[in-house]
Amino acid sequence: MDRLDAMRIFSRVVERKSFTMASEDLGLPRSTVTDAVKQLEARLGVRLLQRTTRQVSSTLDGEAYYQRCVAILADIEDAEGAFAGTTPKGLLRVDVHGTLARHFVLPNLPAFLKSYPDIELYMTEGDRFVDLIREGIDCVLRVGEPQGDDMVGRRVAMLNEVTCASIAYVERYGRPSHVNDLEGHIMVGFRSSATGTLIPLEFQVEGKVVYRQLPTIITVNAAESFIATAKEGLGLIQIPRYHAQHAIDAGTLVEILPEYPPTQTPVSLFYPRNKQLSPRVRVFIDWLVTVFRESGMRL
Repeated sequence: MDRLDAMRIFSRVVERKSFTMASEDLGLPRSTVTDAVKQLEARLGVRLLQRTTRQVSSTLDGEAYYQRCVAILADIEDAEGAFAGTTPKGLLRVDVHGTLARHFVLPNLPAFLKSYPDIELYMTEGDRFVDLIREGIDCVLRVGEPQGDDMVGRRVAMLNEVTCASIAYVERYGRPSHVNDLEGHIMVGFRSSATGTLIPLEFQVEGKVVYRQLPTIITVNAAESFIATAKEGLGLIQIPRYHAQHAIDAGTLVEILPEYPPTQTPVSLFYPRNKQLSPRVRVFIDWLVTVFRESGMRL
């Protein structure tokens, strides 16, 4: 095994903190991964990793060597990608917000994979802010702004939000004409996966944003359950208009207080701040920006 392959293996073990997960990512036998690290440590004459029954972590020497490996491997990939006729290739790991993916990403994905046939895409779904390095993810698509200093965020769209309820709800609770008429109404609770708190309703009134925390009889933490409970008449909800429009057109949901809409919600792509982007990550990010722009979304 040459030195560059050993560097790639070692770097993945550090990022995943596991020989087993690194071997799965790289498509190599676990024994090959273990032997490569052992040979690397023997050649360098230092211990690079601390091994326990539960986790693998870097020593101080290992962390320093890992940073050098990341820079070297990124430079090599950049150098190879700079030649005319070369195309991005390799495994690309992305984590996406499920509802956004089904409406915007998946319908356009065949065109992306046709343009870059040497990229193998591994897509997971979630709505929490993952540890990109620890979980081996190259970039994530999320609703919201960056959290903390370890990620770079690139905004790709601003979503218009709408307040909705079912016809059955309106028949039971009435249809408010002003934010001040919400007393006696209920909302479907949505618990933020990032903060663990219940998200209040929000409205723009005379240039100011006002919040209303209404009583709840049910709380959820998933977008599909959120809209489903509203259709059953269990409370008011606020969701992106693209997600609600079909139900509004079909009459299963009606718009509430359209004169006082919620503020727009940003959609962003996030990637590690201290890790140089590979060509395959760059083309995916640029492609996704184009997808949202061509869908009529504003930045």
